[in-house]
Formats: sequence, C-alpha cells, structure tokens
Amino acid sequence: METVLSIRGLTKNFGNLRAVHQVTLDVQAGQVFGMLGPNGSGKTTTLGMLMGVVNPTAGEFFWFGQTPSHTVRRNIGAVLEHPIFYPYLTGQLNLEVNAMIKGASKASIDKVLDVVGLTERRHHKFRTYSLGMKQRLAIGSALLNDPKVLILDEPTNGLDPMGIAEIREIIKRIAADGKTIILASHLLDEVQRVCTHFAVLRRGTLVHSGPIGDVGGGEETVEVIAFHDDLNHILLQFQGSMSVNRTNGPFEVKLRDGFTSGDLNKFLFEKGIIASHLITQKKSLEKQFLEILAEAGPEPTTKKTR
Repeated sequence: METVLSIRGLTKNFGNLRAVHQVTLDVQAGQVFGMLGPNGSGKTTTLGMLMGVVNPTAGEFFWFGQTPSHTVRRNIGAVLEHPIFYPYLTGQLNLEVNAMIKGASKASIDKVLDVVGLTERRHHKFRTYSLGMKQRLAIGSALLNDPKVLILDEPTNGLDPMGIAEIREIIKRIAADGKTIILASHLLDEVQRVCTHFAVLRRGTLVHSGPIGDVGGGEETVEVIAFHDDLNHILLQFQGSMSVNRTNGPFEVKLRDGFTSGDLNKFLFEKGIIASHLITQKKSLEKQFLEILAEAGPEPTTKKTR
C-alpha cells in the first residue's frame, strides 16, 4: 500500500511553548485517519505544518514520498479554518472564484456540489447558508482540484446533530471514492464512525496510533437478563466468567479471553435458562482514549528542557 504521508520527528515550539514534539507516523493511501486529542494537544498545529502554513522547528515530513512543494500540495485539499467566502455571492459563484484562484476547471463544480449536497442551493447567496452548509461548501471548494488527499480540521465543530450527520455522510462518500482523508477532531464518537485509523496526541506528543478496528478488542462484557432465582450464582459457574456484577437492570458478565457471548448463551441454554436479553458491550473509542491517556502517565512539561 502506498504511503501517502510520512512524518518523522515533527516538532514545533512557540517560544517556550512546545506545541508539537517528535511526532512520527505514517498514513497509507485510502485511509480515513483521525487525529484525536483534547484542546491544546497540537492537532491544528500539526495540520498547519503539513500544509505549509506553519514552519516546523525540527523534523520532516513527505507527501507521496516527496519533499513538500507547491506542486505536491496541489494534490492536497484542506479545510483548516472557518470557511471564508464572499457573503454577497452565491455558492456557485464562490466556487467559480475559488476554481479560478486554484487553476481548477469550472467543470468540476457540478460534481463537488453534488458530493456535498448543495446542488439545490447553488444559486443562493452564501450569507443565507447555515453553518453546516458553509462547512459543506468549504469541503466542496477543497475538492475542486480533485485532490488525492483531503485534510479537515474539526469539520463538525459547532454543528447541530443534523449538521454533524451530514458531514459524516459526506466524509464516507469522499472516502468511498478512493481519497485519503486526514481529520482532526475531539468528537470521539464521530471518529469511531468514519475513520479507519487514528492517532492520539497529548500536549503535542503522539501517545498512540493504530486501526480503529482494534478498538473494542480484548475482554468482552455481556449484559444478561433471564428469569431465574439464582442467576448470579449460575453466571459465576460459567468457566468463561471473569466477574459478574449488577447495579441496575441486567447482569454484566466480564468474559475471559477466548470466550464469547455465544458460549455464555449455550451454557445458559444447557442449564435450562433462556436469556431474554443478551448483548455484547464492546469497548468504545472514548473508553480506549481515556485508557491511552492514563497509560501514558503524567503529562509532559510544556516548556523546552534546557
């Protein structure tokens, strides 16, 4: 698989503030790569360096195996800040202006408007657009050159649930077209829904990187409801049970490695017990995110060492 982006020891200091420190990672073609981290973790600064709007203090990175240049960046579309367009122009005319600036063909406008769901509002003035529509137009503008890579910084920031859902579907649509997407976000649920891989930054330091598919691996917890006077005791007899707890409602059975909810269901059936509720609870990205931060230990100092 082609390595689209290779980062090696990328560092950025603002005076005594260490915004990004020794970040090293790779992004492969076709991935939807999420950069996670709380506010101040260095996500936006990292994206700024990758797009050439922030100069690194140290380290290097390569796009498509090449040193960053204006020519290479033409293969990259980005939405890094709040969308800025001419408020008195229509969505169509704003895209025509952007296409002229970027040297892109106006013939691409119809396609990008369709991708971002703004075809019916193309002749309405930008100032009449909702926040979500403005964000979608910005994504459309970033797609005018038909880039291989799309970079999005907090694409759902400030949007209502419907706006978030619309951006989510647009990201999936763009990814299905074969493009590589790199997005920074603090919305863990959204990253888990759209990304294939993710990295976690904390105070500018990379503390984890891996596939989204790994989230939820390891121990499983199964919720069980069944009519039996001594269900707690029966569940503890199951050799795959690591622990059995109940607070309100279902029993929660934490399973040992190698055992599944199907094994537990079969055990109960053999005991003459029919479960009316049996649901496997996978670990969420939020839980794994918090575990990753906890495992990383105390936060590093924000000042450079002397």
